[in-house]
Amino acid sequence: MGRLVILSGPSCVGKGPLQAALKRFYPALAGRLTKMVLYNSRNPRPGETDGVDYHFRRREEIEQLRSRGEFLLIDIRGDLQALDMRVLNKTLTGGDALFEGNALMVRMLREQGLVETIPCLSIFLSPLSQEEITWLKRPELHASLADLVTDVMRRKLLRRTRRQKTNLSMRDLENIERRASTGYLEMQEATRYDHVIPNHDGEDSDNWDAFYYPIGDARKTLLSFASLLEGKEPPQVEHWQSDLLA
Repeated sequence: MGRLVILSGPSCVGKGPLQAALKRFYPALAGRLTKMVLYNSRNPRPGETDGVDYHFRRREEIEQLRSRGEFLLIDIRGDLQALDMRVLNKTLTGGDALFEGNALMVRMLREQGLVETIPCLSIFLSPLSQEEITWLKRPELHASLADLVTDVMRRKLLRRTRRQKTNLSMRDLENIERRASTGYLEMQEATRYDHVIPNHDGEDSDNWDAFYYPIGDARKTLLSFASLLEGKEPPQVEHWQSDLLA
C-alpha cells in the first residue's frame, strides 16, 4: 500500500504555490504523488481548472453524493466539498496519494480511522512559528492569538483577491472574512500533525515565483517539504505540543 501525504493549513497560507514549486523544482518527487481532486461547490478562481484543482459542481449535485456511502462530505467555510473514498483507496493500492485539504476534513478522516490504518505523512503549513506563538502568549502583551491570526489571514486573502480582481464585491469581502475567521480553529488542529512548517509567504507573496526561484520563507518551505517527502528531518520543521494553542 502507498502512503497518504496530507498537506493542510489555513486558506491562503501557501499550499497551492508550494505544490507548483515542487512540480517545477522537484519533478521526480512531485511525480510520485497522485493528487486527490475533491468536489467543490464554489466557483473556480482565476487560473484554476476543473478536474485538476477541484471538480467544480453545483452544491445540489454534491449534496446528491451524500446518499452514496463512498463519498465523504463536509462544509468548509460555506463551500461544500466531497472526497471520493473509492478513488483514494484505489490510488493507495498503486502508490502515494496527496491530500491537500482543510484541516477540518482531515479531522473527519481521522475520526473514520483512515489516518491511523495506513502509512501517513501529515504536514501543516502555519502562518506563525512556534516561537512567535509562545512569545505572543506572554501575559504582559495582552495579545489575542485568535484575533491576530484572523487579521494575518485577512490581509493575505485581501492581497490575493486584489491580484485576481480589480474591484472587490461585497461577496468577495464576505468570503475573505469567512475564510480568515476559521484560520485559528484550523491552526489548533496542527498539534495532531506529524510536522508543522512555519511559512510567512502565503499565496499573496511574490517570493514564490516573481523571481523564478523561490526566496525567503517560500524557499525554506519548499526545501522543508521536499526533505520530508524524502524521509529527512529538515531544521525548519516544528513539532507542536498539544497545549501550544490551548
